[in-house]
Amino acid sequence: MRESTSPPGQLRPADRPMTAGEKKVILASSLGTVFEWYDFYLYGSLAAIIGAKFFSQFDENTRNIFALLAFAAGFLVRPFGALVFGRLGDLVGRKYTFLVTILIMGSSTFIVGILPTSDQIGLSAAVILIALRMLQGLALGGEYGGAATYVAEHSPHGRRGFYTSWIQTTATLGLFLSLIVILVTQSVMTGDEFKAWGWRVPFLVSILLLLVSVWIRSRLSESPAFLKMKAEGKHSKAPLSEAFFQWSNAKWAILALLGMVAGQAVVWYSGQFYALFFLTSVMKVDSFTGNLLVAWSLALGTLGFVLFGWLSDKIGRKTVILGGCLIAALTYFPVFKFMAETANPALTRAQETVQVTVVADPSECSFQFNPVGTAKFTSGCDIAKGALSRASVVYTREDAPAGTTASVRINDKTLDVKSGNFAAELASTLSAVGYPAASNPSVVKMANVFDVFRPQPAKLVLVLLFLVILVTMVYGPIAAALVELFPTRIRYTSMSLPYHIGNGWFGGLLPATVFAMNAQSGSIYFGLWYPIVIAAATVIIGLLFLPETKDRDIFEGDFSVHPGDTMVEFDPNAADY
Repeated sequence: MRESTSPPGQLRPADRPMTAGEKKVILASSLGTVFEWYDFYLYGSLAAIIGAKFFSQFDENTRNIFALLAFAAGFLVRPFGALVFGRLGDLVGRKYTFLVTILIMGSSTFIVGILPTSDQIGLSAAVILIALRMLQGLALGGEYGGAATYVAEHSPHGRRGFYTSWIQTTATLGLFLSLIVILVTQSVMTGDEFKAWGWRVPFLVSILLLLVSVWIRSRLSESPAFLKMKAEGKHSKAPLSEAFFQWSNAKWAILALLGMVAGQAVVWYSGQFYALFFLTSVMKVDSFTGNLLVAWSLALGTLGFVLFGWLSDKIGRKTVILGGCLIAALTYFPVFKFMAETANPALTRAQETVQVTVVADPSECSFQFNPVGTAKFTSGCDIAKGALSRASVVYTREDAPAGTTASVRINDKTLDVKSGNFAAELASTLSAVGYPAASNPSVVKMANVFDVFRPQPAKLVLVLLFLVILVTMVYGPIAAALVELFPTRIRYTSMSLPYHIGNGWFGGLLPATVFAMNAQSGSIYFGLWYPIVIAAATVIIGLLFLPETKDRDIFEGDFSVHPGDTMVEFDPNAADY
């Protein structure tokens, strides 16, 4: 550390190269979010195996539901983690708080790899698994805010967007890391061995990432801004009440959620997660091909996070983030239509030409919102809509008198939904009128990772790349934008909550909401109104109520600076760093 007479907010010139110490700050901060995404993709990829191992006392459908519930538990508690660890970060410091969060998060991931199954310890296995997921969710709630705050408070004035954007690349890195570990593990053993015990390996090797992360973070210094503020006694004594129960601060948390994060979340989940769901579940592309197409687009587009973070330093956070939301709102319908026509032309033709109608008493037709798979839809109308939606059939609905038995009319043939062989009759009738099998020759299929240089997969990679670019526009500058909205004394607490509510709830519920809207309407595109409306609303609220913050001095008012006073300045190359 060294002393300087530079005023707060102008600690270092913005036109010099990034130093080795600053690279270490970014690396140490990013490793935790790599962990977050590594576990996210790992658990999602292995959910079926985890359900069989830890909920084996139930039938297959029930244990899959419990596996999804355990997955959802981690999401649901994240905002609470933001409150717990955000408060801790503003009370005792950034460094020590996100050292604690990565220890909890990494340990929880590793313990899953050594946890006895339900065959060995019964129901306790399921209880411990859910507890680990909740602990991890709590830690994750504090991880992102800590990483973003720490990097931003070590960044030169005028380069916060560029510096914090490196954290945003970790979602892609976590995805690739999880895929590589799973694929390598599967390649050295049989399928039965992987299901028996090999699935534990990806969880166990996470200990290496944890050890490296803890070692690097333990060598970091505390944020100089926080140290200076605490030395002067200006740090918050009650960050939760100051952040959320004083309107002058709380209004910015609300506006950050509604005018930035909500739109960012739906654009991110649409472009990175729903796009894969649309390809594999709606357009019936096999999962291997779908994953490869998305992986290619992510590999090509990942540096967009850094590019748009850098650009936001030049032209503003609002311009980039709200611009991405606006482009998404204007283009999602044609983009997803083009994706459908390219991925499975035969299925698209059938959807456009075959007339399918659900005839039912409207009181029997539910809105099939089922984010964790626990709801049961048993009425005739719901059975019909669910079956048609899962088959990617486009249909209309015709209201029938009360008490009418639900039926499905396909061209000139009518099927009774309550008949014992409805599923078989539906499949055969759809096939007869032109709905293709999943393996039809028109659907895109890749033989290997490099089988992407043909027109059909290449077009899909390009359209997916466009969606990823929108993701990088809204997500690249978001950390800097959130940091700049709040004062140092409550920054960790204030930025963490809107981020996790936006991404955990607005974004996390997107796939289930879109599916329910599609099932309700009979269209495979109607559910896109959910991200479109939220993205458009975010643009309006952000333009009207949020200030541009790229030139804001994030330390203004934090310190007592008088002529001749000195302040402690961060030196990334100092001996104690």
